[in-house]
Amino acid sequence: MTSTDQQPFLSIKDLKVHFSTEDGTVKAVDGLSFDLVRGKTLGIVGESGSGKSVTNLTILGLHNPDSTTVEGSITLDGEELNGASERTLEKLRGNKMSMIFQDALTSLSPYHTIGKQIGETYRKHTGCSKKAARERAIEMLKRVGIPQPEIRVDDYPHQFSGGMRQRAMIAMALVCDPELLIADEPTTALDVTVQAQIMDLLKDLQKEFGTAIIFITHDLGVIADIADDVLVMYGGRCVERGTKKEVLRDPQHPYTWGLLSSMPSLDHPVDVPLNPIPGSPPSLLNPPSGCRFHPRCAFAEKVEGGLCSSERPLLELVDGRGSACHLTAEQRGEYFSDLAGSSAN
Repeated sequence: MTSTDQQPFLSIKDLKVHFSTEDGTVKAVDGLSFDLVRGKTLGIVGESGSGKSVTNLTILGLHNPDSTTVEGSITLDGEELNGASERTLEKLRGNKMSMIFQDALTSLSPYHTIGKQIGETYRKHTGCSKKAARERAIEMLKRVGIPQPEIRVDDYPHQFSGGMRQRAMIAMALVCDPELLIADEPTTALDVTVQAQIMDLLKDLQKEFGTAIIFITHDLGVIADIADDVLVMYGGRCVERGTKKEVLRDPQHPYTWGLLSSMPSLDHPVDVPLNPIPGSPPSLLNPPSGCRFHPRCAFAEKVEGGLCSSERPLLELVDGRGSACHLTAEQRGEYFSDLAGSSAN
């Protein structure tokens, strides 16, 4: 996934994130690895509970150390973050790395104006005056397309529409020109027009600043528009990786194909029903043995020896492309060629 002439700006190696609860240990992320270079967008896709948000909150150090165990390596621009002090992480959060949270209305404080909330982050990391912070907030609101920013800077979150609140969240995340931006489903609950505007904004800002972006979503249509590379997660593990074109046009894992086949397509008649993935995501308190997708997989019986239920498939990558599945390449071609061909853009 990484160009040979570029060094990873963010590198995750064998990341494991476990939560201690009264019912047992939740294995939210279990052995995840990936790299991201500057100026590129990595799309992380999967159902709710697959570990997408936990992974990225862990990168920022936003977890309770008393109930969370984090193993593995998280390296940002050569600096190890796993085990770093809170003081070190505070200097990086909002400055070198930042996050756009999923629900802007609940993420923004109703007691403070939009301008004060944007300026607070800028003041914390630059030590500037209140006047300079206000001017910076106005500049950022203008940059993200808020009309009359000199007036709207003094408005409260409830005075903004959903799309404008999301733009304000993006302004807050970008106020210190971070080099890593994590966008956690920033287009959820927005209409398609505003959604397209938000994604165009992120792409324009990435071109301007060379920002590395992680885009978390459950919508493969969004991934097709914004991502360079795609990482598919299921049950806290990566089940498939590759470029956007590789994953969407030639899926190698049954779960990826399940996601694709559950989406509407312009190539199919409107009266043809969608094909949802049967069953529910696994409990991460007591995850299935072997491949965590095998209880829902229509192809598990095709693998001899019951490997799907007894042995964890390895994610073997060749030039950044691969999947964690016991099916052979020939079997994948046989089972998926017609289906993958029909989903080509």
